[in-house]
Amino acid sequence: MPDRRYRLRFLLQELDLVGPEVVFGRSPDCHITLEDPLVSRRHARITMGSDGAKVEDLGSRNGVRVNGRRIIEPWDLASGDRIRIGTQELVFSVTRRGDKRTSRSTGFMLICSACSVPFPEGSARCPHCGAEVDEPTLTGQIDAPGHTFGFDLLAQILDKAIETGRSKEAERIFRRGAAEIDERLSTGVRLDEAQIDRVSGVALRLARLVDSPEWAAWCLALHERHRLLPSAATIDRLASVLPERPALAQVVEGFLIWAEGAGLERLSPSRFRRLQSLIGEEPTQP
Repeated sequence: MPDRRYRLRFLLQELDLVGPEVVFGRSPDCHITLEDPLVSRRHARITMGSDGAKVEDLGSRNGVRVNGRRIIEPWDLASGDRIRIGTQELVFSVTRRGDKRTSRSTGFMLICSACSVPFPEGSARCPHCGAEVDEPTLTGQIDAPGHTFGFDLLAQILDKAIETGRSKEAERIFRRGAAEIDERLSTGVRLDEAQIDRVSGVALRLARLVDSPEWAAWCLALHERHRLLPSAATIDRLASVLPERPALAQVVEGFLIWAEGAGLERLSPSRFRRLQSLIGEEPTQP
């Protein structure tokens, strides 16, 4: 059908697929580059012709899945199919040229009640275990209260990058995630304490990896935006990146001044005193 148009929804984007082929992988030479350590340099390919579109695995290390099933041979794609490449899920669609384009965010996720694995909305069955969708939890790219799978996935990707010594790639990945969080917070979305603690842990691990105070400062800014003192666990992680970093000590000092002005030292005096001790201040008397 010459008037057929192929598209992919990926994160918050919709991409037109222009044939005869589109190659996906970690290499910047690919048509679509996926910054994911679980993705091979040339991972998968979608080919398009008069008889439709097919996806095939290009001998990748971790394979390609369509609707939860790992493919061995080139697979004929149908509108609505979900393609998993590494930790990335892309939704394939077919439209006719001239159809009105609709804007749709793909940042909304469901949590399978059977296997607890997240997947994008719009499927009647979990693409991972095949269970029917039954009153799933709806959440955005920033997780709903009580769910931390997005941050766990980010931590998993960073772990892989750290294991393979790709610190620059790890920082690129987290920078993109941090920008997404900042954007959502600017619209009034808020995280709960468990989520803040989880993403702070990732940020502080990255701060140690790249030997930079930037992500520790971002972590404290995240707490300030929520008018919250860091948890004991986050303070311990902060202590591990603070030594011999005078620039970060100044950031902590500024945060303490803000927290005292906001009255937070009265709400969590032990945490406040612990933060003071990090920069050698005499702890405030209870």
